[in-house]
Amino acid sequence: MMDARCPREATGQQKNVSPGKTNGVRRQLFGWMGGLLLMGSHGLHAQTPPEAPLQSTSTFTEAVFPLVHRSQASPVWWDAQDAPVVGIAAHALADDITRLTGQTPAFDSVGRGTTDARFPVIVGTLGSSALINRLVDHQKLNLTRIAGQWESYVLAVVQEPMAGVEKALVIAGSDPRGTAFGVFEVSRRLGVSPWYWWADVTPRPQTNLYLTPGTLTQGPPSVKYRGIFLNDEDWGLQPWAAQTYEPETGDIGPKTYARMFELLLRLKANFLWPAMHPSTRAFFHYPGNPQTAAAYAIVVGTSHAEPMLRNNVDEWEEATRGPFDYVRNPQAVHDYWEARVREASGQEAVYTVGMRGVHDSGMQGVHNASEAAALLETIIADQRAMLQTHVDSNLQQVPQAFTPYKEVLDIYDQGLSVPEDITLVWPDDNYGYIHRLSDPDERTRSGGSGVYYHASYWGRPHDYLWLSSTHPALIREEMTKAYTLGAERIWVLNVGDLKPLEYTISLFLDMAYEVRPFLEKTDMKGHLEAWATELFGTEQGPPVANALWDYYDLAFERRPEFMGWSRTEPTTATQLTAYNHFRYGDEAQRRLDRYDALVQRVTRLRAATPPDRKDAFYELVYYPVVCAALMNQKFLYRDKAHWYARQHRLSAHNYAQRSQRAYEAIVRETAYYNHELAGGKWRGMMSMEPRKLPVYQAPVLPELVPEHGGRWAVVPEGDSVQSATDLSLPTFTPWGQHAYFVDLFLTHKSTVAWKASASAAWLQLSERKGVLTSDSGRTETRLWVSVDWNSVRADTVTGTLLLKGKNKRVRVAVRACRPRLPAGYEGFVESNGYVSLFAEHFQRSSSTQTWQRLDGLGHTGASVQALPLTASAPAEVTEADWLAYDFYTFTAAAPDFHFYTLPTHPVTHDDSLRFGVSIDDGPVQVVNFQTFGRSETWKENVLRNSAVSNMKGPPLAPGPHTLKIYRIDPGVILDRMVIDLRKVPPAYSPVPETSLRAEGDASGLRK
Repeated sequence: MMDARCPREATGQQKNVSPGKTNGVRRQLFGWMGGLLLMGSHGLHAQTPPEAPLQSTSTFTEAVFPLVHRSQASPVWWDAQDAPVVGIAAHALADDITRLTGQTPAFDSVGRGTTDARFPVIVGTLGSSALINRLVDHQKLNLTRIAGQWESYVLAVVQEPMAGVEKALVIAGSDPRGTAFGVFEVSRRLGVSPWYWWADVTPRPQTNLYLTPGTLTQGPPSVKYRGIFLNDEDWGLQPWAAQTYEPETGDIGPKTYARMFELLLRLKANFLWPAMHPSTRAFFHYPGNPQTAAAYAIVVGTSHAEPMLRNNVDEWEEATRGPFDYVRNPQAVHDYWEARVREASGQEAVYTVGMRGVHDSGMQGVHNASEAAALLETIIADQRAMLQTHVDSNLQQVPQAFTPYKEVLDIYDQGLSVPEDITLVWPDDNYGYIHRLSDPDERTRSGGSGVYYHASYWGRPHDYLWLSSTHPALIREEMTKAYTLGAERIWVLNVGDLKPLEYTISLFLDMAYEVRPFLEKTDMKGHLEAWATELFGTEQGPPVANALWDYYDLAFERRPEFMGWSRTEPTTATQLTAYNHFRYGDEAQRRLDRYDALVQRVTRLRAATPPDRKDAFYELVYYPVVCAALMNQKFLYRDKAHWYARQHRLSAHNYAQRSQRAYEAIVRETAYYNHELAGGKWRGMMSMEPRKLPVYQAPVLPELVPEHGGRWAVVPEGDSVQSATDLSLPTFTPWGQHAYFVDLFLTHKSTVAWKASASAAWLQLSERKGVLTSDSGRTETRLWVSVDWNSVRADTVTGTLLLKGKNKRVRVAVRACRPRLPAGYEGFVESNGYVSLFAEHFQRSSSTQTWQRLDGLGHTGASVQALPLTASAPAEVTEADWLAYDFYTFTAAAPDFHFYTLPTHPVTHDDSLRFGVSIDDGPVQVVNFQTFGRSETWKENVLRNSAVSNMKGPPLAPGPHTLKIYRIDPGVILDRMVIDLRKVPPAYSPVPETSLRAEGDASGLRK
C-alpha cells in the first residue's frame, strides 16, 4: 500500500544509468515520431488535467504520479468483468514495475477499487469497466475523443478521481486492445522495451518510478489490421520452440504464441498469420492456440494460400479427402472449409478467401487464367455463404481478404469479380517491391486494400532466410506509397522466424500504427537512431544506429545470402561474383574494407556495452553485422584466390585460407548464438544454412597453380593478368578517381627488397620501399599512386613510376589530364571514357513538386522519385517535368547511356515504368524498365536491387552537353546514370561519380 504521507522532497535515483539520459532517450523516440503522440485536451472536463507529456522521472515533486515511492508500489485496479486482455496487460504492467524496481503492486480486480490507496493505477475499457464508467459518469474524465473509436486510449493523471484517492493514473481504452496498448505505452515510457524478452533488452533497475502529470490520447491507428506472418520457420522458430522453449508441446504452441502475442501488443499490433510450414502443426491443431489468441485479443488470419483459416499443408490429407480440387472434388473441399468456419465462428479473425494449391502453388483443375477466374468467383461465393451461415449474416461485419499473389494476380486481371467488401491485399514481389496498388476505382471499394510485404523469403531466384537485410528506406518508400494509395486496412509482414528481424518488425509496425511521421520524413536514419537509443542509451544509440545503417546499405548493394551468385529453384552452384578486383580502386576490396571498418566499430561497441545489454547487442547488432561481413569475406577472398592464382601470386594461397576461415567463423558465431547466448535461451533459433543451399556451405576454392618462374611481378590497376611490357595506369583527372593502385607480389617463395621512384614531382606514392617475403606472409603490397594537381603546370602531363628489386626493373606509365573547361563550369565531366552521374545531383529542374529526393534510398546515398503517385502520364512527353544534368565530354562518340533505377513495379494497373530521355534538347526517347512475371531480367534486378536500362545516344562532339530526364509514369525511382563513351570496364557497384563543383576545384567527387 502506498504511504499516504508521501514526502515532498526528491528521493531516490535510478541505478546503472543516468536518470536524465534515460528520460532523454524516451523523449528522443517520441520526439522523432512526433505525430505519434496526439496531444490536446479538446474539451476535456475542467477537472481533467491539461495535456502534457507523461514522462518517466526519478525526481519526486508534488505534481508527479508515484508508481513506486520509498519501496512501495501503487496498486493496480481493474475490473475482472473487462476483457481478458485487459487483465493480461494489467498483470504485465505490474510485472514490468517489479522488473524495474523489485516492488510488486497489489491488485484489485473486483471493479470497485476497494484496496486502500491514495495513488492507484486504474485500467479499463470504456463501457466494460465499472471503474472507468464511474469516472466518466462523475465527470472526472472525458473520453469523448476515443468513444467508439478503433483501438484508441487515454492516459491521464487525474486529481481526486474518487473519495479517498488523491490522484490516479488512469489508462482507459475505447476497446480492449486500446486499453492494452495504453498499458504497454506506460510500460515503454517507464523503460521496458517491447523487446525485453524476445531480444533480451533487460529493464534497468530503478529505485523509484514517477510519471509527470498530463494526458495523452492516441488512436485510432493508421492501419486497421497490423501484424506479422510467421513463415519458413523450419530452421529457427519451430526447432527452438519444440526443443528449447516448449518441449512439452514439441512444437510452436500456446506457450510460444503467448509470448508472441504479448510482443505484438507491446508493438501496438493486432494481427497474425500463424506459422504454417510442414514442420509445424496447424494453428487450430492445438486448442490452446486459438484460445490464447482470443485471450490476448489477437486477430487471427491465414496466408494467401490458406483459405478459411485452414492450414492445407498439415490438414489436407489427400489420401482420405481426395485431391484439393474444386472441379473434381468440390464437396470435400467445401466441407473442409466449412468445418473450420463453424469451429472458429467465435474467433476474431480475418478470413482469407479464394483458392490456390495445397501450399504455395497454383490452383488445380483449371487450364488457364480465364478458367481460374470463373471458378474463383464460384469459390468465393460459396465461402461467403459459409461465413453468412456460421459467423454473421451481414458479411460487411466479417473481415475478409483476397491476396492476388503470384499467379493469382494474372487471374485477377482476367476480370475476376471480387465483392467490394473484401479487402484486396496487394503483395510485393517477395523482394520488397510492391507489385501493384489500387487504381482510382479500386480505391472506392468498401473493403479497402492492404499490403502483404516480405522481409524474409524462400524461393526463386534465391532465398533470404538468414539475416535481416531489407533496407529501412525501401520499406518506408514502399509502405508509404501503399498508404498514399489507400492501403490502410491490412498490413502484414513476412518475418520468417521473427529473429533476427527485430528492427524491421518495429519499423513496419510503427509505420502501420502511425504513418504520418513517415509520410513527412524520407530520412529513416532518425527513426533507427531513436530505436537504438531507446535500447542502448544515449551514448551507444547513435553509433549503433550508424553501424546498422551501414550494414543495411551494404546489404542493399547485395544481400549476404546472394553473395554466392547462385540460384534456387532450380538450385545452382556458387559462381564468381561480379565485383571487379582490378578496376575502380579494387571494387571488391573496397567492399571488404567497408565491412572490416564496420566490424571494428561494432566490436568496440560490444566491448563498451554494459552487462545488462550484452546479449541484446549480440542479437541485434553483432551477429548480423559480423556474419554478413564474414559471408562477404568468404566469397570475395575466394574470388581473389581465383584471380590471383591466374597471376601466379603466392598470396592466392592466403586468400583461399581467409575464405575458409571466414566460413569457420560463421560456424562459431552461430554455435555461440545457439548454445551460449543468454545462457542457452535461444538454442535452436539460429541457422546459418537454411535449406542447406550452396551459398551457406564451405567455399569451393580454386585449384592453385604451382610457383611460377621469376620471383616477383607487378600488375597496375586496370590489368587482370601479368604483362611484361606496356604497363600503365588509367588516366588521372581532377574529377575522377583520386588514386590508382599498383600491386607488387611474389610469384615464388623468396625475399625481395623493392624500391619505387617517380619521374616527376607531381607524381605521389603511398610507399617508396619495402620488402616482400614468403617467410612472414607479406607476399604482396599495394602502392597507391596519386597526383598533386597544384604541381601540374600543363593540360596533360606524363610520367613514369619505376619499381626495382632483385635484379629487376619495371616501369609503369602515368598520365594526368586537366583539360580546360569553360569558366565557372559546374557539372559532370568525362574521365577515362565515361561520365558517372548520381540522380540526386541534377543541376536544374522544371518543378520542385514532381521529383522528390529520397534520403538514404538507393546505391548512392539518395535517389529521386517521380511524383505525384496519382499523376497520369502526360499527353506529350516534352510537356512533362524534367531534371537536367550538365556533362562535358572530350571524346567524340555516340555514347551508350546506362540508367539505373530501383526495380519497382507500376503503381497501378494503368501505369508503366517509363521516363523520357533527351540529349541537348533533341528528340525524346522513352525508356521503360517494366518487367513481367519472374523473367530473367526481373531476377537479376531483385538480386542487385537495381534495374539497368540501356540507350544508344546520338553522336556527340567534345564539349558541353545536357541530359534531361522527363517524368512520364509516377513512382519511378532514379538512382544513377553512366554515359559510356569508350566501353567502360564492368562494375557491380556504382562507378565513382565524375563531378566538378567549380572551375579550378580539383577535389574530385562531390561530397
